Amino acid sequence: MQIIIENLNKIYGNGNHAVKNVDLKIPTGMFGLLGPNGAGKSTLMRILVTLMKPSSGKVTINGLDLLKDRWQIRPMLGYLPQDFRFFPNLKTYEFLDYAARLSGMRSAGKRHRAVDQMLEEVGLFEARDRNANKLSGGMKRRLGIAQALINDPKIIIVDEPTTGLDPEERIRFRNLLSKISGKDVIIILSTHIIGDISSTCHNMALLNRGQVAFSGSPEQLINEARGHVWLLKATETEYLEINERFPVISTIPADGGWEVQVVADEINSYHGEPIEPNLEHAYVYFMEKKLNQWTNA
Repeated sequence: MQIIIENLNKIYGNGNHAVKNVDLKIPTGMFGLLGPNGAGKSTLMRILVTLMKPSSGKVTINGLDLLKDRWQIRPMLGYLPQDFRFFPNLKTYEFLDYAARLSGMRSAGKRHRAVDQMLEEVGLFEARDRNANKLSGGMKRRLGIAQALINDPKIIIVDEPTTGLDPEERIRFRNLLSKISGKDVIIILSTHIIGDISSTCHNMALLNRGQVAFSGSPEQLINEARGHVWLLKATETEYLEINERFPVISTIPADGGWEVQVVADEINSYHGEPIEPNLEHAYVYFMEKKLNQWTNA
């Protein structure tokens, strides 16, 4: 399985150029799409699931043209939108059964087994007879994840999937996707939560203002920040100065002041030492330093 995106553009009627000249190759496995709000992630997702037509460009999925072969592609898709909604008068299992039928699962027996198994996997089996509109926010999100995964789609596209989930639920979701990614499946995880990508994805892209700012592995992005992440020990006065001068990642109280993690090319006269970056550090460094340099060039 492979998705090839070539020179893709989406311009809305108000002139907003939401997706600009995007070129990407998305292989089998987990693929992370990272970027700030308004970067164009949701627009790109809606194009890939055939809910929106691009202004120009081409997308092929396993050799099928997204525009010409959309009726062949749609049965291959599982999609969780950011603003997932459901029919509130249906019980939890009834909604998931309805989603299974929409996905092309005709056999009632197969559907019932798949629904029960999926409810078990997302931790909703005990709530199967509860009205969907009575579920908590996190449980509703899990129901959205379940409807995206029902009937074993070959391409799973999830937009901000862990929004509203507590840490235990987020770990459950990551483990579920990791298990699925061992198959011949493409999973596109679009998020602004960096931990969702660092723990699950081997390939990723960073979108900024509709354009691909980076494409590669999380490790390659981390390498961009190596030597530019610092742990500073600061007094109260120094902390106020540091907060004005550098992007601050974290602040921890310490004896007589603070321990502050920052991204910077140099720390001048402040007392500190370089530390090994993680994906969060790399993301902040890339956005604050490299992209700002390009914007101002």
